[in-house]
Amino acid sequence: MSSIADAVAKTAEQNGFQLLSSQPLTEIDGTAHVMTHTASGARLLYLRNDDENKAFSISFKTPAADDTGVFHILEHSVLCGSDKFPVKEPFVNLLKSSMQTFLNAMTFPDKTMYPVASTNEQDLENLMDVYLDAVFHPLIYQKPTIFQQEGWHLEVRPLEDEPLEEAAGDARAGLAYNGVVFNEMKGALSDPDSVLYDALSAALFPDTTYRFESGGVPESIVDLTYEQFLDNHRRHYRPDNSYIVLYGNLDLERFLGFINRNYLAPLAAQSAASAPNPLQLQAPVRALGVRKPMATAPENAACAAAFVAGTAHDRRRVLACDILLDAIIGSNESPMKRALLDAQLADDAGAFLADAMAQPFAVIQLKGLRPGKTVEDLHALVQKEAQRLAGGGLDRELVRAALSHAEFVMRERNFGYPDGVLLSMSALSGWLYNEADAISYLRYDEDFAALKQALDEGYFEQLLRELVLENPHMATVELVPQEQPEDGKLKAALAQMADTMSEDELAEVERQEAELRAAQDQPDSPEVLASLPTLSRNDIKAMPAEPPCAMADNTPIPCLRHTIPTRGIVFAYRYFDLSRLSFEELPYATILAMVLGKLDTAQRTAAELDTLAQSKLGNLAFFTEVHEDALERTSYTAKFVVSVSCLSENIDCAAELPDEILLESNFHDYGKIRDILNQKRVTIEQGCTNAGHSAAMARVASYYLPAAVVREQMGGMDFYFFLKDLIEHFDERKEALAERLQEVAKRLFTRDGCIVSFTGSDEDFQRFWAMGPALKLANSAVAARLIAAKPTPKNEAFIVPSDVSYTAMGYDRRLFDGPFTGVWMLVSRILCYDYLWNEVRVKGGAYGAGFQMTRPGSMRFYSYRDPHIDETIARFEGSGEWLSAFAPAEDEMTGYVVSTVAGIDTPLKPREMMRRQDAQFFQHLDKELRERIRSEVINATPEAVRDLGPALTRATDHRMICTVGSKELIETSAEPFTVIDLFNSGN
Repeated sequence: MSSIADAVAKTAEQNGFQLLSSQPLTEIDGTAHVMTHTASGARLLYLRNDDENKAFSISFKTPAADDTGVFHILEHSVLCGSDKFPVKEPFVNLLKSSMQTFLNAMTFPDKTMYPVASTNEQDLENLMDVYLDAVFHPLIYQKPTIFQQEGWHLEVRPLEDEPLEEAAGDARAGLAYNGVVFNEMKGALSDPDSVLYDALSAALFPDTTYRFESGGVPESIVDLTYEQFLDNHRRHYRPDNSYIVLYGNLDLERFLGFINRNYLAPLAAQSAASAPNPLQLQAPVRALGVRKPMATAPENAACAAAFVAGTAHDRRRVLACDILLDAIIGSNESPMKRALLDAQLADDAGAFLADAMAQPFAVIQLKGLRPGKTVEDLHALVQKEAQRLAGGGLDRELVRAALSHAEFVMRERNFGYPDGVLLSMSALSGWLYNEADAISYLRYDEDFAALKQALDEGYFEQLLRELVLENPHMATVELVPQEQPEDGKLKAALAQMADTMSEDELAEVERQEAELRAAQDQPDSPEVLASLPTLSRNDIKAMPAEPPCAMADNTPIPCLRHTIPTRGIVFAYRYFDLSRLSFEELPYATILAMVLGKLDTAQRTAAELDTLAQSKLGNLAFFTEVHEDALERTSYTAKFVVSVSCLSENIDCAAELPDEILLESNFHDYGKIRDILNQKRVTIEQGCTNAGHSAAMARVASYYLPAAVVREQMGGMDFYFFLKDLIEHFDERKEALAERLQEVAKRLFTRDGCIVSFTGSDEDFQRFWAMGPALKLANSAVAARLIAAKPTPKNEAFIVPSDVSYTAMGYDRRLFDGPFTGVWMLVSRILCYDYLWNEVRVKGGAYGAGFQMTRPGSMRFYSYRDPHIDETIARFEGSGEWLSAFAPAEDEMTGYVVSTVAGIDTPLKPREMMRRQDAQFFQHLDKELRERIRSEVINATPEAVRDLGPALTRATDHRMICTVGSKELIETSAEPFTVIDLFNSGN
């Protein structure tokens, strides 16, 4: 045993743990130590390295036994107060007051996870303490209202136009279900992808937990009783069913001692409850031609074929399946995807591997299924193409490229999570199903080396045969559009319930509803709030030093030179000036970004381009963006961006390939362009259905903000209408489209309109410029043409197939208030985690709500998966009055300051840091201004917060609104909307 392992073993033993294994883990530049808690049976994995962004997580094996979503409701509910911390919303209090860099909880099909991360060790201990008390000692046993709030409850609603006060006590009154998870899942199951995935899981695993929707199905959620809810907590939230992960540069003795002393040792003496739900493997089944009805637009019909890839125990095979799918269907030029697109079965085709489960499975999916086409057509073509590829048609260079790209992605680990959280999730992909397998999903060096060797030995051809052609365990499912809303059965059942209820029964519903409202309205006492661990302003460190960024000397094109450490990875961006285009031409810039890299060039076919990029580059992307000036209200900068990343040894490709694509692409391949346009339409429509708050927020900003008008033209509703019209008239416009794209490219891609941004070593920087990037571009000046349309105040509602709504309300703060100060950052956090959380989520039942303020001045409220529109708008409008009366205790105010500064100082990965510095450059957000804003946050007072209440009220008096969502909710709203049926509109 190494000296490190000896020390860890001693520390573990002294604190009630037994060290089972210690191994070096080069993938994290550290070591992995697997332990068990001797008395309680809890499992613990310590991932030791020098990362200061430390993490803790505790997870439980929670296989669902039905569609009630009990573990999803438990995930929400245990974070609503515990014995040691009896506040109503400790989760929210931590968001308000800690230095967390990650704080969340997640329900998976077979596990529930509670991860946190922080750069401050005391803060991480505080977070861990609250989470451990929450999962082991929640207040759900004493407070049934928690279950009602987070899960479901009945409410009395007026019939037709009858006032609610007159409906009270009237057996004729209507009833409605409400609850945070109930409404969340109404929204989630409005997404065709989610419904199709659930149907595939049910078909593949008819005898195991995976046949159930772990998040819950609304019709079944309301069947869950309070007693069943508690029973599932007793049986599953116990130490011997837990998996704990510690990560980073932390004091192991401190953390093990705390966990043992405060939680595991006391719990070990308790008698065991009944056994948790079993997690079993499914015997092979073939379920072909399953039809699943769903209320969605006809053009969003979909189907899929799914193939079980094996078990989680075979990490290498699971990884190989993921790589194989990327090779054969990862891009438009991948052979199987090209065959599916050419067959014109659907608007788009794709594939993914559903892993992090006992039996991972591969999915090949069609979106926008064409009329008359069926899942049988998909299955037949997949079989035919798999036969061809496995029989000698599989280009091994394509697989080699996919393998290389997968390795780059694994090394970069840029998945939007702190490394400690991501690695905790990855560890459970093996550990949950085999207690001796805690780190196989963290290792990948050996697997990649083995797969590279096996590639030339026919491994992937054989894998394709086993996966698709000879697989005894598979399913095919077709999603069939229907007219009736998904909640039709629930409404019918509620109507029948209301008709048959006696006055006494209805009064009992009202009593319980009133009891819930009273609990929600009751504030936490100062004594209860004092139970939460806190930090002080003294815990705030100096503003973290950022790696310098400045314009480089002696480069042929202006270059922002970053000095961010990247461990051998190069990142380069090229920013082209979109002011060279007219406002009417901006949609073509977006289409240009969509098609570049997916069409033939003068030197290579699109398939060859794809293989080269996959093999040599980590990332190659084209997109548009708009930066608002931090100081000037109407000023903004619009850019066409080319992004590329690679390992140092492939810098020649990063320097040269973008020029070839920008200057030599063939815009006359109309079939490929049509495919790309249709794929984009499907993506936008599904985004509006399942994440409509993003579309609503972007749209509402365009009513008052010049920069947002430009964004809408390039990627919002206006672009969607442009895209739909172009698709409908494609045959008659395709030649003009090709000419327009050529003209736009010629005008955009010039040297004098370009700024390069680069991070990498000094040697890489010199090599990059020696390759002559962008030097092939013309050096011709082009006059600015962009004159955006003026913002027009509107109130719009866009109908999409959904049972919930997403409402955004916005306005320009600068019309009603002075310059932006750091106090507005505090206001944003205060509104999000106090007023809006309580009013819109807790009381209103929406899954989410928030307030965003940009430095340039845009103010936006939003709700997410919301059962209301008018009530939510009224709550938005009440924010100014509430803020004017804001009177926090000293600890509460300090918490807001600490957490806001922590958000400013959150550690970023190299790509994220580079993008932030680039944005600051274009926004004219210099270091002095950033330091001033941060200082204003630190020194803010409650009075300064209250002083902004009147400005908020003045602005809400002039508010503009955009809603995306349910037809019924929109049509019954009293708001004077201009209503647009988004998918059926002729706009």
